[in-house]
Amino acid sequence: MTKNAWSLVNSFFDEYNLVDHHIRSYNDFINNKIQEIVDITDPITLDHGNYTIKTGAVTIEKPFIKEADGSKSVIEPCEARLRNLNYSAHMYLEMALVKSDEEDADVELEKVYIGELPVMLHSEICHLHGLTKEELEDVGEDPQDPGGYFIVNGSERAIVTMEEIAPNKIILEQSEKDKADRRARAVVTSIKSGFRARITLEYRKPRKKGVFLRISFPYVPGEIPLVILLRALGFEKDVDLVNSVSDEVNTQFLLIDDIQTTEITTQYDAIKYVGNRVAKGMAEEYRIKRAEDVIDRYLLPHMGIGPEDRFEKAVYLAEMTDMLIQVINGEREPHDKDHYANKRLRVSGDLMEDLFRVAFTSLTRDMTYQLERSLSRGKEPSIKQAIRSDVITENIKHAIATGNWVGGRAGVSQLLDRTSYMGTLSHLKRVVSPLSRSQPHFEARDLHPTQFGKICPNETPEGPNCGLVKNLAIVSRSSEGYPLKEIEKDIKKMDLLNPLDH
Repeated sequence: MTKNAWSLVNSFFDEYNLVDHHIRSYNDFINNKIQEIVDITDPITLDHGNYTIKTGAVTIEKPFIKEADGSKSVIEPCEARLRNLNYSAHMYLEMALVKSDEEDADVELEKVYIGELPVMLHSEICHLHGLTKEELEDVGEDPQDPGGYFIVNGSERAIVTMEEIAPNKIILEQSEKDKADRRARAVVTSIKSGFRARITLEYRKPRKKGVFLRISFPYVPGEIPLVILLRALGFEKDVDLVNSVSDEVNTQFLLIDDIQTTEITTQYDAIKYVGNRVAKGMAEEYRIKRAEDVIDRYLLPHMGIGPEDRFEKAVYLAEMTDMLIQVINGEREPHDKDHYANKRLRVSGDLMEDLFRVAFTSLTRDMTYQLERSLSRGKEPSIKQAIRSDVITENIKHAIATGNWVGGRAGVSQLLDRTSYMGTLSHLKRVVSPLSRSQPHFEARDLHPTQFGKICPNETPEGPNCGLVKNLAIVSRSSEGYPLKEIEKDIKKMDLLNPLDH
């Protein structure tokens, strides 16, 4: 049995790297995510001269270095360590300035250098990728070194995996005290292109006469009654609103009580109510426009950010309401937040994506400023001269060198532990929870049964980090995620019924 078990482990590592989760995630970032970020960035339009900037494909060249005498040479990780250099790839983006009177098709894109990207060792753009043991020894590398880290200013830096509650998923919450008070919450962390919107739907009995179901989402102060938001999203008739949530009579009566309490009957009045919250004291036309903009952009942005997505958002909220009332009535159990099905791990590629998105936005702003300055001085605008490549380079390099990430998080990248080989592996497999170290969080620190086979049951620090800093099991694997549009296509191919069509 022991012999068979070890041969199974050996065959696993014949196919997968020890730090495969970092390397595959980073490969996905360089092959797909960088291009996606460039493609979905809003088109850049200049105020002067009616120019727009058209972007094309991103290309990444394997690491090389420019010496003081101007010569170029390939740089290997070993040399970067010894000379205190960055092991980074050069990024190029196809760009062109398009005048308003020109056709897009007539404009030829030119390849422009936009900055450097730190390279993860053993990733697809690393010189060590695909080398044999003998070839690794020839370039000064240990064949047993798993890679999965970066070299910045000669220091080896590892990005630590972050644990978070699953985004774009309804999580039902109810504590023992809430149960006694007949209260509960349904929470969704909706994520779209790096923007996180926390939507909270709460059921609670009002002290006097009032509304049971209230919802809060970004850019709307306080909470608003759910029925008003459903009206604003298109459920104007009472019968549509009530039936969309549930066929249960008790649930329907509860919603009818809320409808009678709010006394808002039309979609226009409902949007106006939201507008009074988000733009109080402004002209009515502006309030309506602002309310529609907030609903489209900040309410469940992962479902879409256009007016055409409002109906689907209303159906989603109705489903969320039904689940919440089932918890209140004891027909459904609230979710266990410590269950690993309700957690997601953010590995190197995801965290680098956040970093690159912010760095690329800074580059576009800086480029716009440089071009407009040239135009205001009467000069002929030039894309190559307008791009300062150190904007992206410094933004990314500084974050990896210090560990201070976008979103105010610290300690995301750390100096790689080289005390021993096991210490290095442990560091690259580390998973950190965002929960506060000063709070007890007894349940979050406990070993949960669903961690079996995924998280090491023994390895965790003593003291305040106990149970909040964990380690992936050596033979665990993580998936990269899958594009939602592709999943929708696959479901349609399988002829599964879409409840929105019925």
